Amino acid sequence: MYWRTALVILAFLTLAITEMRVTGQTLDVCATCHPNATCEEKVDGTGKACNCMYGFVGNGRTYCQDKNECQIGANKICGQHTACHNTYGSYYCTCLAGYSPSNNMAIFIPNDGTRCQDINECRVQGICGEGGKCTNMQGYFNCLCQVGYQVHNGAEPFHPHQDKALCKAIDCGQPPSALNAVQLSATGTRYGSVATFGCSEGFFWKSGENSSVCGAESVWKGPSLVCEEVDCGLPPALPHSVMLWDQSTRIGSEVLYQCNSGYYNVGEGNVSVCTANGQWDQTSFLCEEIDCGEPVFISHSKILWDRTSLIGSVVYYQCVEGYYPTSGKCYTECGENGLWEDIELQCEELNCGAPLTLPHTNMLWDNTTVLGSVIEYVCKDGFYQEGGCSLSTCTSSGQWGIVSIICKATCGPAPALVNTEVVLQNTSVVFHRCLEGFHSWRGRNTSVCDITGKWQAATMRCREIKPAISDLVVFNEKCLRWKADKYEEDTENYRIAFVGFRAYQRSFHDKRKKLLSSTSDHPEICLNLLPVTNYTISITALSARFTSTLTTNTSLQVPQAPEILYREIEAPFPTLWLRRSVNTLDPISFYQVFVLPLEGTLVFDCSSPKTPDFSSQRKPHGQYITAQLHLRDIGKEMNLTLGDGHYYGGFYNAPLQNGRDYYVILRAVSQWGGAFKHSCVIWAKVRDISYIMKVSSLFAGGSIGVFALGIFLGHCYTWFCKKTRQSS
Repeated sequence: MYWRTALVILAFLTLAITEMRVTGQTLDVCATCHPNATCEEKVDGTGKACNCMYGFVGNGRTYCQDKNECQIGANKICGQHTACHNTYGSYYCTCLAGYSPSNNMAIFIPNDGTRCQDINECRVQGICGEGGKCTNMQGYFNCLCQVGYQVHNGAEPFHPHQDKALCKAIDCGQPPSALNAVQLSATGTRYGSVATFGCSEGFFWKSGENSSVCGAESVWKGPSLVCEEVDCGLPPALPHSVMLWDQSTRIGSEVLYQCNSGYYNVGEGNVSVCTANGQWDQTSFLCEEIDCGEPVFISHSKILWDRTSLIGSVVYYQCVEGYYPTSGKCYTECGENGLWEDIELQCEELNCGAPLTLPHTNMLWDNTTVLGSVIEYVCKDGFYQEGGCSLSTCTSSGQWGIVSIICKATCGPAPALVNTEVVLQNTSVVFHRCLEGFHSWRGRNTSVCDITGKWQAATMRCREIKPAISDLVVFNEKCLRWKADKYEEDTENYRIAFVGFRAYQRSFHDKRKKLLSSTSDHPEICLNLLPVTNYTISITALSARFTSTLTTNTSLQVPQAPEILYREIEAPFPTLWLRRSVNTLDPISFYQVFVLPLEGTLVFDCSSPKTPDFSSQRKPHGQYITAQLHLRDIGKEMNLTLGDGHYYGGFYNAPLQNGRDYYVILRAVSQWGGAFKHSCVIWAKVRDISYIMKVSSLFAGGSIGVFALGIFLGHCYTWFCKKTRQSS
């Protein structure tokens, strides 16, 4: 102890002596400072002193050692949820796992207010896996299984990165079976799935539940239904009948009823069936005693009958005097169905009917046809009776007596036929022939005098010799008509060849042939000629070997409207769709898309040739064409997004303004030379959400805003008109 005290005193004296040695000299204190120290003026102004720099501790001259700031604890120097890291002359902080720095820097010094805040791992989609539900905690998170799932390889709660546990869907497997029942339906095998059951055929549901549910324990619960076999018991007995039955009382068993002898069924059906509800179904089978009642009355006849009307009874009929039967069967019998058999007997008065008409005669007669009526036949003027009997009498057999009168006459001058001359003539025959420049059509060229004193004239016709095809014309731009010179009854075969070309489509050629057989004097045929095409058409009569040729031009037709998907949209950039059929007018056809702001009453004229674009509109919201698309550049389907800011066919597809409603009209145009054909359809209605809210408030306040769109389209299709009414 004393030695230690003496050493300290000696060291102090040595330091004092050293300082005294330099008292008389100028001492540079800063030169003696430690490398990790700075030289600074003393606070009292008495000179300079060496001070260790920030992060170091010591006397400033002989030593300055590192200061471990982390010794006071990370929570005090770095804040909550942090870790402190000492460095040579300084330190830095980091956040613990599950936390992130508020300045998003991996390391920090908390003098700038940086703190460690909890990381919400649950924001990561699917972090807990399928069926998992994430729960965020301070500095960590855990997972629980959702309804319909259960934890696998672990327990809840679990951490998906640290544990092997995961959520698996509850699956109960195939539904269970039930005694004497069949499965009707099943929604699946997962949790909450339901399977329904019904009793098998021949069984009925007596009690219990008919459904089974997949539970949280992966087990089906139920069914508990009890199915008992159907038994209908003894079938009911019906009066005056017998049952034909196999003694079975199960479902589907049948009982056949038959009426006893002398009875018949007046109801409907004769079978009763054991039904699923355990009862025999009701039948309207009813047996009544057979009684045919009074027999049918036949005019002009008398009945021979014993007044019995039971089954087997017979009634005989006999025509009264002056009438005769028209059927061989003259009786009827009471049948098992309770009806008298049908009888076709009719009694008609004796009548000879209409008399014979003889050639060239007149009848002297009082128009009666009863027995004894007489007709006298006399020859007509210009004829004479050569012989025979001229009287006929109605006999008891119902026929007129035979007449043998013969009337004869002579023929006059020979008949004259148009465009003919007589070649040879005698008293009974004349031969004709056609004049020069005419030809004979089919027919007889002789006239014959018959026994009636009249000429049976020749049937030949003489027609002027003309070309086989003449007056060839085109009508309806696709049909041909011409005059044919031939026999009326003949069939002429024609070959029609036509070739078409187009000035605006050099690669186009339409070359076809058709055959036609016709008996008409003015044949017609319609060809499928394509529009805007120059055609050369040749028609040849094959049997006459005659050809006629003409040229014609087809006009421009109204283009076919494409198939569109009409839509009512609430979007700033709506996309519209169409499908079209490719045709031969694609090189001269295009689509124009019109945008019509909905303001008050709008009128759109589809036939107007004007093509207003967006940049030329004086009014800021007037109608304009937002796109023009040539059909040769479009496939079978097309999608167009309105307002995408691009140019289509030189037209600016301007963005639609917010807060406005629009109609979008698609016009199909075919144009060549001075011809302009068109058709229009309403493609879409674009509605703004803010507008919908305004309209709702108007209805709520009792006011109604009306917008009308008058569209003059030129061609209105049924679907199109319907959509127009719906849009308005």
